[in-house]
Amino acid sequence: MDDKYSTWMLCWSQQSQPFLTIYRKKRFGYNQLRKMTEIKMAHLTLAFGLLGNIVSFMVFLAPIPTFYKIYKKKSTEGFQSAPYVVGLFSAMLWIYYAFLKTNVMLLITINSVGCIIETLYICFFLFYAPKKVRMESLKLIILLVIVGFGLIVVSTQFLATGVNRGVIVGWICLVFSLCVFVAPLGVLRQVIKTKSVEYMPILLSVALTLSAVMWFFYGLLLGDFNIAIPNVLGFTFGIIQMILYFAYKNNKLITNEKVFEFEEKHHQVSEMEEQKITKDHKTIDVAKLSGLKCCDHAGQVAVEPHAPPSVPNHVNIEVVV
Repeated sequence: MDDKYSTWMLCWSQQSQPFLTIYRKKRFGYNQLRKMTEIKMAHLTLAFGLLGNIVSFMVFLAPIPTFYKIYKKKSTEGFQSAPYVVGLFSAMLWIYYAFLKTNVMLLITINSVGCIIETLYICFFLFYAPKKVRMESLKLIILLVIVGFGLIVVSTQFLATGVNRGVIVGWICLVFSLCVFVAPLGVLRQVIKTKSVEYMPILLSVALTLSAVMWFFYGLLLGDFNIAIPNVLGFTFGIIQMILYFAYKNNKLITNEKVFEFEEKHHQVSEMEEQKITKDHKTIDVAKLSGLKCCDHAGQVAVEPHAPPSVPNHVNIEVVV
């Protein structure tokens, strides 16, 4: 019985050997394919992360013309510090979140640069801001950057542990990023209402849209939806801004031309009215002068002054007709 069993097992092993070989080859091929896919995904993640760093760096440099105007005029005028304080708070949040995660070094690099740039902007703003505006800006910095960020760090460190800490901070980053992306709705409403894109620069809109695309794919490839989801909203608003820009971009030029034509015509009419008024005044003055001359010729009274003491005082009234 044992010999029959051994013979049967030998025959089965010999017959199944080709199938086992094929299975091993397929499994090896699958493992190789999976490794190649992981390598490609890692390369794509790195590429989108680097592109996101480059575009975000350009976005961070976008306010430079604004601060050049402040430097030239030595005053902040109507500019506000809120966008730069919010930008600093957002960068600090993402750095804290990145330290709680792994494989997000590119998130740390760009937000570290962002913290430095936003801090320089805020210092520059405070230097040229009036006293009232400076005090309001300092209150916002203390409330948001010091108190707000401090409470988030302390509460998550003492009230959360392990993975939960990263999840909580991730949700905070997600909600705050959504609020930041919703902020341009006021600009969109103004563009639709005025039908003018004067206060919506196209280059900044394009840069923000590209940044949202890069960071969306970076988060998607990492499987981190706290990074990916807010950028869906950012991409959507960026597309809407560009559509509105191309829809109303010519309105500004037409409006300026009409205003220029109206001012030119108004100036010409004003000059004509001034010339007419001057001519009328001249005519009236000539008429008055002629009337006065006629009156003088019609009745002129000559009064002789007092005679010297040797001559008796008398008055000659002579009427010339």
